Amino acid sequence: MPGKAPNGKKPIGNRIKGNKEAEMKDTSKKGKATKKAAKDGDDEMTVVVPSTKGGSKTTKPPASSAAADADADGDVDMDASDKTDADEEPAIDPVAQTISDIKSNFALLDRAVALFDARFSLRALRSISSIRKRLTPDILAQVVAETFPAMGPSSEVAKQLLEACGRQDAPLGRQSSEMEVDSEAAKPTSKSAAKKDKEPKDIIPEVDVFLGILTQVYLFDKELFMEGATFSEVLSDRIHSLNRRTLDSLSAKVYFYYSLFCENLKPLPPSPQSPIVAIRPTLLAALRTAVLRKDVDTQASVIVLLLRNYLLTSHISQADLLVSHTQFPENAANNQVARFLYYLGRIRAIQLRYSEAHEHLTAATRKAPSSNCALGFAQTATKLLLVVELLMGDIPDRATFRQSTMEQTLRPYFLLVQAVRVGNLEDFETAIVDHEDTFKRDGTYTLILRLRQNVIKTGIRMMSLSYSRISLRDICIRLHLNSEESAEYIVAKAIRDGVIEATLDRERGFMKSKEVGDIYATREPGEAFHDRIRACLALHDESVKAMRFPMNQHRLELKNAQEAREREREMAKEIQDGDLDEDDLGGDFDGI
Repeated sequence: MPGKAPNGKKPIGNRIKGNKEAEMKDTSKKGKATKKAAKDGDDEMTVVVPSTKGGSKTTKPPASSAAADADADGDVDMDASDKTDADEEPAIDPVAQTISDIKSNFALLDRAVALFDARFSLRALRSISSIRKRLTPDILAQVVAETFPAMGPSSEVAKQLLEACGRQDAPLGRQSSEMEVDSEAAKPTSKSAAKKDKEPKDIIPEVDVFLGILTQVYLFDKELFMEGATFSEVLSDRIHSLNRRTLDSLSAKVYFYYSLFCENLKPLPPSPQSPIVAIRPTLLAALRTAVLRKDVDTQASVIVLLLRNYLLTSHISQADLLVSHTQFPENAANNQVARFLYYLGRIRAIQLRYSEAHEHLTAATRKAPSSNCALGFAQTATKLLLVVELLMGDIPDRATFRQSTMEQTLRPYFLLVQAVRVGNLEDFETAIVDHEDTFKRDGTYTLILRLRQNVIKTGIRMMSLSYSRISLRDICIRLHLNSEESAEYIVAKAIRDGVIEATLDRERGFMKSKEVGDIYATREPGEAFHDRIRACLALHDESVKAMRFPMNQHRLELKNAQEAREREREMAKEIQDGDLDEDDLGGDFDGI
């Protein structure tokens, strides 16, 4: 009876003679090839016919056939050698993996230079967060030694990198083991090829600046602030001497770490002898150069660093002059825009311009990244925003304090909001005393001290809404004031500022509230609606500006349109001359 092979190929027929068993064997070259393929992974096909009643001899199948029959599903087990090879996978060396990850960014920097596209440089910078935990001086020294040649103009830069890592004795021009194996396998066949291989390859400045940023990250993580400031000064001088637009995003990161090193050097700010005061000329020179070179990334980063520098030393007037005399780039990165708006909101809050501060801080919290990597910035901006809202006389939404990422951090501010909302001066002062250290650490203590008058105003407004007439003595008792004269002055100021609508009777010593009218009959709802429309339009404009378009795409479209018109003219001319007919055009043609 014909049987079908398990691999789905041509059926094979068996002929039984007598009581003997038939075993198929292929002695041809094709059979040898099949048997060889079976050794590589496919089982050898052997058909065994069961013996009849008279037959007592059986044919022993080969080992591969026995293994195949033992498996009910017809799967072939792996050999012992294959199992050991599959189980014993080579372990990945973490040092070699880190070096490979660092060197993989060099290709991105090369593409950024070749294509003049900053997105590849940004991809290389984003990889620093995953590399920084594995950085060691030996890894940095090995990467520098394998990247830079022993001789050449770039060797001086490599020596500076090795000196910052503490590995001055590391030899340059060393090749990795993989490169040595490749060079031995592919030896040059001519003297010119050998001479070409011996010539050192030029290292683009983007590579050594990227390695310098990795060195800055390592020194900052190890809290070597003095060494980091010294190395950052040398690195910033080198960037200032170069004029390459492909270095813009990298130079912004260099200045960021340079300022961060100086902030951690003693004496710490707000001391006037702090090193952050000494780097202001360097940052101002970098800002002038960035504006002249139209370096958007460095310009935005340095403006933010200068504002932070002035605020740390409480030089509010200088920060205000910087904002008024410079223009923040419109197409800056979203993170830099969020930082700029935050510092601008802090400046306006200190200057008592609460409406502008509220607008800037609201935009900063909206532009802040939603990921956990920027959680600290979102919390800091939200704290200042809450204080500004209280200074404006508004009560923040309760949902702000119910967020899982904000609930614990905003607990002291929640107590403040409760005291201000009720107008309880005693609870307000208790909250300030209990959480004074937290407020000073957040930089909101001086602004919170201004809230005392707001608490009193809020209490007076609550009483004006609750009572049509209330005596000054009762106001003094409820607000815990010292005398009735203080209550009289506070009520008079609240009436003049428009906080309450009431009249003050000094002879009888009471305050009489006016009847509350319909708020929808006033202009307040229309103004609020106008503010929301303006915010939506501003968001739409920013979204349109943030869209990316292919460079010089309009020129390509014009070129294609011009070529199409030229082809149409040539075709029309050929038709008029009689060179083309309807068949050549591929369809019916009515004429022109």
